[in-house]
Amino acid sequence: MGRRLPLISAISRGPQVTLTVDGRPVRAHAGESVVAVLLAEGHAATRTTPRGEPRGLYCGMGVCFECLVVVDGIPNTRACMTWAREGMRVESQDGVLARSVAAASGAASADGAAPAGGPAASDAAS
Repeated sequence: MGRRLPLISAISRGPQVTLTVDGRPVRAHAGESVVAVLLAEGHAATRTTPRGEPRGLYCGMGVCFECLVVVDGIPNTRACMTWAREGMRVESQDGVLARSVAAASGAASADGAAPAGGPAASDAAS
């Protein structure tokens, strides 16, 4: 298991779970955010921008959208707001690919945001 802070006696971790990060099985604890798991495993960057620049944890509270990942095939999922769970598949996100996948599927992100090119984008274009 990756690097975790030692616990004091008054604190306990949730049950151990196994998830897949970029195709590799990783052990974590229920109750940890996906970004905490990624950081413990040494993954500072969660995605790349369309220009290939790395991005990762910034605010840690769901405001900045810098820690986006693909979770169970759903792009644009905020890693800081998503809890690790058994069997979850987490993948680093390529900014361009994730937008094109969401637009092609017509799916909203796990955050409930409209896909790229959805109604808001078409209204702005008219």
